[in-house]
Amino acid sequence: MPVITAFYTALLLLLMLALAINVVRWRLKAKVSFGDGGNRDLNAAIRAHGNASEHIPLVVIGLALLEMHGASALAIHGYGATFVLARVIHPLGLMRPRAVNRVRQLGVVLTWLVMLGLAAHLLVRII
Repeated sequence: MPVITAFYTALLLLLMLALAINVVRWRLKAKVSFGDGGNRDLNAAIRAHGNASEHIPLVVIGLALLEMHGASALAIHGYGATFVLARVIHPLGLMRPRAVNRVRQLGVVLTWLVMLGLAAHLLVRII
């Protein structure tokens, strides 16, 4: 059983819950029940949650497969910790007033590097 992956999955579940709560908080504040009602902050909260929803499942699957195929604990922790960091700083960047900023860019780049690393590592392990 992929125990290390379970640890990072638990952390990412807590992050998803926090992002979902943030969407509800902004919905209540903006009095919008569907969509974003043109509210910039609500839109950012929705996108932060949506972006995490788009990336987290694939990375968790990649972590679990890599762990099941005997990758080192250090590698799994490296990917997992980097990904959690990326997923925490990405929504922080979305909340900043500028459309493009270094915090969000770093979250994106780290996410992509983890995905690329997992893919390459999986291919090497199974070929």
